[in-house]
Amino acid sequence: MEFNWLRDFISLAASLSFSRAAEERHVSQPAFSRRIRALENAVGAQLINRDTLPLSLTPAGEIFLGQAQSMLRKMEETIERCQIADAEDARVLRLAASQSLYTTYHGSHIQPQVDRGLLSVELGSVSWPAEKFVGSLVQGGCDLMLCYWHPALSFLTPLDQKGFDHICLARDRFIPVARPGPDRTPLFRLPNTDKSRVPLISYGTASVLRPIVDDLLMAHSGTANTLLVSQNALSSSVKALILEGFGLGWLPSRFCDAELESGALVRAGGPAFETDLEIRLYRRRDNTKPALQPLWEHFLAETGDEPVARAGASVTPLRR
Repeated sequence: MEFNWLRDFISLAASLSFSRAAEERHVSQPAFSRRIRALENAVGAQLINRDTLPLSLTPAGEIFLGQAQSMLRKMEETIERCQIADAEDARVLRLAASQSLYTTYHGSHIQPQVDRGLLSVELGSVSWPAEKFVGSLVQGGCDLMLCYWHPALSFLTPLDQKGFDHICLARDRFIPVARPGPDRTPLFRLPNTDKSRVPLISYGTASVLRPIVDDLLMAHSGTANTLLVSQNALSSSVKALILEGFGLGWLPSRFCDAELESGALVRAGGPAFETDLEIRLYRRRDNTKPALQPLWEHFLAETGDEPVARAGASVTPLRR
């Protein structure tokens, strides 16, 4: 059943004339008559009494008229709501970011611009397994992706293609930390070459940061004798367990600045056990949302980069 048939029937019920209704619906009378027949066949009942002059509705037609008017009204309201929602969606930028990155960098790099009225955007954030971030950006499920970048993060490889841009918003250091003992030295530390194994608080296999931990351990397999005692999806959970003294673990330094400054955590390994992280903001180049380009150009201006930042380009980071 087509909605145009409902409009045909309502027009015919109002005029009680095939010729006038066909003219109103801008179709020939034979075509109009065939559409009314098709509607009756779809309903399984005769709706028009063609033996009276003028035409009249059958009892089934009287019932169907009210329902047809109701269905059309609901459909038109639904279409209008969908169009409004679509227009609103065009003004909303969806940001995909891990919990730690969102809390650490959204406040310092994005929200201040919104608060000062420089940008009219609304960002929503979600937390997903690592691969889902890329899949969502590729498929248009999000407009922006805020993500750590490191050579060990192979799941980001699809974003090296020409269809994506990135800006390096900042740089961080991925460091091993542990709770200090009474002498203010770490309870656990690297390197560790004796037979005892250092308890390791790490990330789950779906976490963005897990491949970086594994890469560091592999690079120092002879001097990092660890025992994996916990895997966690969130950096906040890793930090909480380290603070309780359950083991050593790696954290982005900006995510544990306060704890390092207060002495609640201390570095648990030398520079060889640390590595650099980039904090990148990615987008699809073919995204045409009106709110996206002003935001992108703002951050390009902040970094002093060229008008278009191509994937793989070297970009000066923002200062925190």
